[in-house]
Amino acid sequence: MSSSMMPDSFPCELVTWNRSAELATDLGRAVRTSGYRPDIVVAIGRGGYVPARVVCDVLLLDLLTSIKIEHWGVAAAKKPQTIVRFPLAVDITGKRVLVVDDVTDTGDTLSVAARYLKGFDPAEVRTAVLQHKGCSGFVPDYYAELVTVWRWIIYPWAVYEDASGFVLRVLDAGPATAQEISGALSRRFTISLDHGMLADICADLVRRGTVEEVGGVFSLCTGK
Repeated sequence: MSSSMMPDSFPCELVTWNRSAELATDLGRAVRTSGYRPDIVVAIGRGGYVPARVVCDVLLLDLLTSIKIEHWGVAAAKKPQTIVRFPLAVDITGKRVLVVDDVTDTGDTLSVAARYLKGFDPAEVRTAVLQHKGCSGFVPDYYAELVTVWRWIIYPWAVYEDASGFVLRVLDAGPATAQEISGALSRRFTISLDHGMLADICADLVRRGTVEEVGGVFSLCTGK
């Protein structure tokens, strides 16, 4: 679904650092309990970096590398195609590989990653995520939690990035004060940001030249 096809409003869930650590620990335990013994973990950048490190800790595994796959932009904006931006930099021939990401949404990212890595002739490739959405077109080998009701999930390592995107979505409807932006985020996306974080985000968007502020009213810059 392209960003232009996304609905004007949809529910979001902010996952805390503590909850993320719990999910990643549970994920590592699930892999361990299954009897699978990966030789190396491949994190999918950028969402899989933190989960993969925790999974490695649980598995007492020090071989961790990454690839970067681009699929989703900020605030649920989907890019037109899924591509491998930064390729694999190590030899995985004959190795048991575990690919780790944060979430399956459409499933395109993990599907592309698994297919790409299998091209390097590993012994086996298995996939793992913190949260698996039941509507996904790809079912990973391991997941810590099944999400049965769709929502956009915001992880603590992407709060500012995603929240900035949602602020821009709000301003796309017209100029607004910080209070009005806060209210729209809550109504349209079930996102609640404290005053300080929202002020930081708005100030940063102004510094970047994406948004302008006049008399406490924010609006998208012309041509942005």
